[in-house]
Amino acid sequence: MDQRKDATAATMAAHAALAASLPADDGSDFEKAERGFIGTIPNADVPGAWSMAPFAFLNGDRPDTVNPSLWRQAKLNALHGLFEVGRGVYQVRGFDISNITFIEGERGYVIIDPLTSAQPAAAALKLMREHRGDKPVTGVIYTHSHVDHYGGVRGVLSDEDIAGGMQIVAPEGFLKAAVSENVMAGNAMGRRATYMYGATLMKDAKGHVDSGLGKTVSMGQVSLVPPTVSISRTGERLTIDGVEIVFQVTPDTEAPAEMNFFFPQFGALCMAENCTCHLHNIYTPRGAQVRDARAWSHYINEAVEMFAGDTEVLFASHHWPRWGSGEAARFLRQQRDLYKYIHDQVLRMANHGLTPTEIAEGLALPPSLAAEWHTRGYYGTLNHNAKAVYQRYLGWFDGNPANLHRLPPTEAGARYVELAGGAEALLAKAQAAYGRGEYRWVAELVNHLVFADPANAEARALQADALEQMGYQAESGPWRAFYLTGAQELRNPRPKSETPRQGAAGQLRSLPADDLLESLSVRLNGVSAGEAGDLALTVVFTDTGENFAVSLSNAVLHHEAGEGGPGVSLTRPVLIALVIGETTLEAALADGKVSGDGATVLGQLLPLLDRFDFWFEIVAP
Repeated sequence: MDQRKDATAATMAAHAALAASLPADDGSDFEKAERGFIGTIPNADVPGAWSMAPFAFLNGDRPDTVNPSLWRQAKLNALHGLFEVGRGVYQVRGFDISNITFIEGERGYVIIDPLTSAQPAAAALKLMREHRGDKPVTGVIYTHSHVDHYGGVRGVLSDEDIAGGMQIVAPEGFLKAAVSENVMAGNAMGRRATYMYGATLMKDAKGHVDSGLGKTVSMGQVSLVPPTVSISRTGERLTIDGVEIVFQVTPDTEAPAEMNFFFPQFGALCMAENCTCHLHNIYTPRGAQVRDARAWSHYINEAVEMFAGDTEVLFASHHWPRWGSGEAARFLRQQRDLYKYIHDQVLRMANHGLTPTEIAEGLALPPSLAAEWHTRGYYGTLNHNAKAVYQRYLGWFDGNPANLHRLPPTEAGARYVELAGGAEALLAKAQAAYGRGEYRWVAELVNHLVFADPANAEARALQADALEQMGYQAESGPWRAFYLTGAQELRNPRPKSETPRQGAAGQLRSLPADDLLESLSVRLNGVSAGEAGDLALTVVFTDTGENFAVSLSNAVLHHEAGEGGPGVSLTRPVLIALVIGETTLEAALADGKVSGDGATVLGQLLPLLDRFDFWFEIVAP
């Protein structure tokens, strides 16, 4: 039985009010998104990894359960296939959350951003070859360090390509950012990403509709082939397969390592993910370090000065292109001003003493920017981006001493329930507020009861109903997904597993030895380690030939290259298997996978390392 509710009258009224305030739609975005279409495969279907078939409902009229602005973005992101972008430049869009771009060189194809996983990337390359010739891949460019821009590389490169010295180009710092950005807090980020991308939601009008940035993330084989060329300097030039490229490095913008670049012979400018057809995240709700909005704006302005005058077509790693030097410059300047406006106005208001919540509630774009579709919050929002700028400069504390040492949610919840006169009284007040369409207040109020008594079925149901309506009203794809996933988990609590899924295991397997040992320090249980006392051993990684002195003191784990204490020999995969519980030390010793006097010390250390359950609770204690 489907527990999901219809849109309420209050939600439909909110949609009508928003629709009346939206920019005029002259159809030009649909013309841009469809321009140059060559062909596709039915439903962009890639078995086991990707399909647009579940989104067929987007061909109908907008349902009351979807924000009208997000519905428009969802229809644009549903267009899929191979498109001619400009002279020598082609894109496959709608085969993943990101775009894959092909540059025609003298012998073959230079590929930009080979998607999230191998199967859709291979399907895109096959489609390109069917329409433009069966030519080899002659180079790969990663625009930046997020997985949807490199994870499908094994779908376009063979072992022979890699062994043969294929040029794989990336911005300086790419590899470290790619394998490390999500590791230290990888379990928490990964779990929150299931909320942000609606991974467990049904794909329909009451569930996942769009991510704003693209449809959703493909589910095929993810891999990483390290770059062979690092770009470290703006203005650096490189020729691949007869195609000259001029690079602009843009660190700490949309990603820690990112770059834009220009193809002079084609007049084509790639803006990576720094300028796409929406307001991006200065802070991503899945969790990551806050991005630098001021630097972001600066680098867009630099791109205008370097490239806009010669640009015939501007394309990016998501969404659809812009054509013509004037249109490219206009788009870039508006995107430049979008991020700097948020940055400057948040700090202006903060210097007046406003708190992050007050700033976020009051911030609005100027009319010139609000009149554009590509500045709307389909992915990032003004609200949470404003808080991000505040956090970057002033941190989490708003200055009010009442917020300096607040009670934790469970304890605070119990006291709020008591203050309200008990659970029944709180629910009665919340139900009345729900009837008035005050869903934000309902969610805040009933959250206290859910955390005070997570078994209260009536509280969970009302909280789910409120979050659901907030999801239906959300213009941001991630906000919708967060609200609807929260509602789903309140209605259908996930049963506890005796063998919980180990979070961040995939990231661990990609780490170099030094980073692997560093990641273990955040698994160390401080309470247990404090009782264990000091330990020391030498870890010898037989697969890399590296030795590390590992020590435990004052409940802190340290490591450095060299030796210190009895030695234990093993490979990185074996250590990972021991840490996440895929094998035991006894079994590894018996199989000869672990050896040395230091095995005894390792046996004392391993029980002190926590194992992270991926499916930890979010909407309940």
